[in-house]
Amino acid sequence: MRDGSPVTLYCFAHAGAGVSGFAHWRTQTGPGVSTVPVMLPGRGARRREPRATSREELLGALLEPLADQVADGRPYVLYGHSLGGVVAYTLARALAARGLPAPACLAVGGSPPPQTASPGHEDDLTDERLLRFAAGLGAAPERALAAPGSLWYRRVLPVLRDDLRLAHALRADALADPDGPVAVPVLAVGGRDDPAVGARTLDGWARWTTGRFVRRTVPGDHFFFRGPHAPRLIGRACRVVRRTRLVPELISGGQL
Repeated sequence: MRDGSPVTLYCFAHAGAGVSGFAHWRTQTGPGVSTVPVMLPGRGARRREPRATSREELLGALLEPLADQVADGRPYVLYGHSLGGVVAYTLARALAARGLPAPACLAVGGSPPPQTASPGHEDDLTDERLLRFAAGLGAAPERALAAPGSLWYRRVLPVLRDDLRLAHALRADALADPDGPVAVPVLAVGGRDDPAVGARTLDGWARWTTGRFVRRTVPGDHFFFRGPHAPRLIGRACRVVRRTRLVPELISGGQL
């Protein structure tokens, strides 16, 4: 790692979302961090691509570009929020299987670990129940409940449904993976007022690492990443990662 190189922070959003919620992270993570939100297929600039609902489809869309970016060995961190947590875990596992540099840290926010059932993934889930599930988390505007033909209903609901299927598939694949946990530290972050994912649930991520596990709580509900506290916390974690990786390299290179 070159002295002065920033830590690249790859961010993965919650179900039904693009990457706009991470826009403020570029400045609020602080110095020494380069934030790179990763768009999943089927939304935003990738809206014409088919949405991924399986591990194979997800890796087909994201693994090659990410592998090319991390191959140079510079430090990087993966952060995933809600669905994004299990997406980030899946990518960390796939990169390790290729023998590529592992993330210096896997950070998950408001994300149930693989052994926890994904809410809202049932095949027979009606649009109304799915809307109420989303509204209960604060992900759906109240007007969507009153106007089933609204733009939000037509554009976001199908993405949300497919993303919940993806989350269910990724958790099932993780449980069936014989290689076990990742050999990187895991930071699990929860919102103090999150109605869906509490501290006890987040502690379940300890099972998925052979490294250090740390849990932290920040102000906010399930979507606490939209506020200032989560990017500041993750930014600090990135700088700790950079310092702890830099010192051994400087010693081995005879610079200390």
